[in-house]
Amino acid sequence: MRFIVLLLAAVTLLGVWETARHRLTRRRIPLRIHVNGSRGKSSVTRLIAAGLQAGGIRTCAKTTGSAARFLHADGTETPVVRHGSPNIREQLGVFRQAAAEGAEALVLECMAVRPDLQRTCERDIVDSTLGVITNVRSDHLEVQGPRLEDVARSLSQTVPARATLFTAEDVFTGDLAEAARRRGSACRVADPATVTPADLAPFRYVEFAENVALALDVCVAAGVDRRRALEGMWGVRPDVGALERLRIADPAGELVFANAFAANDPESTARIWRTLGLDAPGSRSVVLFNNRADRMRRARDLAPLLGTSMKADHYVLIGQGTSQLADMMRAVPRERIVDLGGAGAAEIWTRTAALCGPGATVVGIGNIGGIGMDVLALLREREVRP
Repeated sequence: MRFIVLLLAAVTLLGVWETARHRLTRRRIPLRIHVNGSRGKSSVTRLIAAGLQAGGIRTCAKTTGSAARFLHADGTETPVVRHGSPNIREQLGVFRQAAAEGAEALVLECMAVRPDLQRTCERDIVDSTLGVITNVRSDHLEVQGPRLEDVARSLSQTVPARATLFTAEDVFTGDLAEAARRRGSACRVADPATVTPADLAPFRYVEFAENVALALDVCVAAGVDRRRALEGMWGVRPDVGALERLRIADPAGELVFANAFAANDPESTARIWRTLGLDAPGSRSVVLFNNRADRMRRARDLAPLLGTSMKADHYVLIGQGTSQLADMMRAVPRERIVDLGGAGAAEIWTRTAALCGPGATVVGIGNIGGIGMDVLALLREREVRP
């Protein structure tokens, strides 16, 4: 019994010590920006960090996204090494690393999905001086849903106290503004119309106006000149899940691969399809859908798009649970579905390319994890660079 009491006392003292140490570390970083939202978190995190750096603010950042990365104050980045499953406690180490590098600003992508853990991230770990919620979309509904209103309420757990919340959300702005008011914070809504096609043209990948507008608003609030911040963003290294077009050499003729694996909600996926111009008459396309057995809810959400708002010449299914996914695609004739579940990256691309004519676009959707990463790595090796 005495051992148990001593053990509990030791654990309690360790917790008190860790909390005190973290608070001291946090005070050394005056500008703390917590980025949450359904879509675009990694991109916006990188954009903000690049804009702050361009404005002369020594900045570190950490993305969770498709492949977690720590962005160092010297402009380099390294993978986040995990021994086991992701845990929000890793953010404590991120703070220590940023403080050790003399960071004046730290931009953190929220890594929590559950509402209670999002609240813990903000109130116990980050205590942000500027908050960001990119948007509210129908993703992670099994945890944050079932309704979009519930998703908005979940995401609002990271609204900062007595600060400013920035968002590009255009439907649930009232809900977010009310959540900010309750925390004693202001709410500012980014206007994508302030970002012109000329502002977007220099990006090396496909970036969206609302992401840039949101990141610019945050940088300006931090004291950085808008133009200088924008120029810094042009040189940003995109997240592995960012939307980009790769020109791929193929014996049948050059093809285009559009990496939309990370856009895993229906609204974002359909929007990318339109952005790529694949809804235009005469366009030639193949959908490459990477499915995961632990993401069947996502498959059910995306399947109704196929054959309706996303009309392709063929639909290639890869990953796990592909036969179940095929059954969900009720608007697609069976002869247009190619089931390559369980196949490796090389076979997948050989079979997919054979379905394409010259100039066709292959769009990867669904999930980037697992075989999606393998396919992307293979195609990066075969990319035709200008």
